[in-house]
Amino acid sequence: MQRKWFQYWFNSPFYHILYHQRDDAEAEFLIDNLIASLRPRADDRILDIACGRGRHAVYLNKKGFDVTGIDLSEQNIKYARQFENRSLHFFVHDMRKLHYINYYDLALNLFTSFGYFETELQHVNALKSFRKSLREDGTLVIDYFNTQKILRNLTHMDTRIAEGIEFHIKKFVQDGKIIKHINFEHRNKTYAFEERVQAFMPEDFERMFEKSGLRITNTFGDYALNPFQETVSDRLIFICKKA
Repeated sequence: MQRKWFQYWFNSPFYHILYHQRDDAEAEFLIDNLIASLRPRADDRILDIACGRGRHAVYLNKKGFDVTGIDLSEQNIKYARQFENRSLHFFVHDMRKLHYINYYDLALNLFTSFGYFETELQHVNALKSFRKSLREDGTLVIDYFNTQKILRNLTHMDTRIAEGIEFHIKKFVQDGKIIKHINFEHRNKTYAFEERVQAFMPEDFERMFEKSGLRITNTFGDYALNPFQETVSDRLIFICKKA
């Protein structure tokens, strides 16, 4: 079975070099605001879906919660496991497949860690897995970019330098996806990666939530949890319950 772009790119050390500016302060700001809004109980179990290197999960655990992080990248999970303890665990796992049934009180899918798959059916299947992992009164949070704002402000060519590497980034829209081609040289070797993320609009999520047995209870537009405004919001954050 052919590996997908996300299986190569998220497992690469260059991914973290390019996006090194994603700081813990931003992650902690979002988590603090979600906790203040959702008010999880002290004994709630939390699932961090596509947890990356675990920055959200580690912070949640420091706040006293029992947290499980799952990610498809073996390298991410290998890194995150240095933080494990009795109430913090990390597993290599595909979000499209069921992890636990009726187990978690809160499931989080943060920082546009969705929209990677080729078909809507695959995305709906992932959402069904999220739903099944939750207890009856559980809550799902999905944090996506605001596609409308991204498309309006798309910079087609960009160059970034990080750790002495000059990353050349080409962005374009094709077949309903926002695509990045990332090219660079390192130690006399040429590398090429790509990102392909679905340009999902609010109505796309509404349709997929309905198909997967979820209902939206709130929608926010940034990490301060201000209301979503399609023309200006940076993020599209859904709070969902089982339908």
